[in-house]
Amino acid sequence: MTNDPLRLAVIVGSIRDGRFGPTVAAWFAGQATTRPDLDVDVIDLADVPIGAAAPSMSAPEPVLKALGELTPRLAAADAFVVVTPEYNHSYPAALKNAIDWHNQQFHARPVAFVSYGGISGGLRAVEHLRAVFAELHAVTTRDTVSFHGAWECFDGNGQPKDPAGPAAAAQTLLDQVSWWARVLRDAKAATPYTA
Repeated sequence: MTNDPLRLAVIVGSIRDGRFGPTVAAWFAGQATTRPDLDVDVIDLADVPIGAAAPSMSAPEPVLKALGELTPRLAAADAFVVVTPEYNHSYPAALKNAIDWHNQQFHARPVAFVSYGGISGGLRAVEHLRAVFAELHAVTTRDTVSFHGAWECFDGNGQPKDPAGPAAAAQTLLDQVSWWARVLRDAKAATPYTA
């Protein structure tokens, strides 16, 4: 058993112009970095120019270059938090494409969710993502952080207007994802996971 800090990758799932994801992700990453047991890496998919290129053995050179930067960061993570909006009752295509380019990187690792949107707060996107990550042999946490009417929840400095509830939800999520990450990391050190 090791007490080294866990590597937590926070994935910003939206790449649209005018997106709200970076605001939510920056707030959440700020919550996570207060914990000494976590080493946080924010991965913004807008900075990973794979576009709509589907996984293939003959990907274009720019896509291979982008993956050469993304894949090692995912592989180094002990756990993931996906920050996602809800688009048409589901999650963004760019997020699905990034997930589809990777498989083994998610094996036997926990995934948690921070969602945002209108009245549903992005929770329908989270429910779809749970099935996707189960197929990748990942474990998803029960609790999430969800912002309903997200644009009205944050002030001009990118902080929740009512910080107590979101902060408590974030700590619960981080407790769960950290527990799973530590248990799974120790288990994989003792017995390699095979899929």
